[in-house]
Amino acid sequence: MHAAVDTLGNLLALHVTAATEQDRAQVDRLAEEVQRITEQNVEIGYVDQGYTGENAANAALKHGIQLEVVKHTEAERGFVLLPRRWVVERSFAWAARLRRLARDYERLSISLAGYHYFAFAWIMLGQIIKITHESQ
Repeated sequence: MHAAVDTLGNLLALHVTAATEQDRAQVDRLAEEVQRITEQNVEIGYVDQGYTGENAANAALKHGIQLEVVKHTEAERGFVLLPRRWVVERSFAWAARLRRLARDYERLSISLAGYHYFAFAWIMLGQIIKITHESQ
């Protein structure tokens, strides 16, 4: 599964593929979907090392997005908080609280995508409720 989230951790685009598919081969489709949803407002995409390479960078540039690879420093030991990447990890950790997403049980990719959309909608609804209660 390949996904794009905004800087707040909200899901922008999701694409479910077989585990044999390369991450960088999905950049074109994700970048196109992100730009369609945001009306061409994304300029920089922070990605992990699975999206390195000239082909991935060119696929993103075709849609007006510059990829910036967030690299893990090997000199560090233990848990290291990586800039920008923690937002994605946090978002998927929140989504994994939906028990159905704790394991890959789904046979159909559309079912897995649907559960992820549901989980992120649930997360956003919780945030909306929290904000409305704080403003009262």
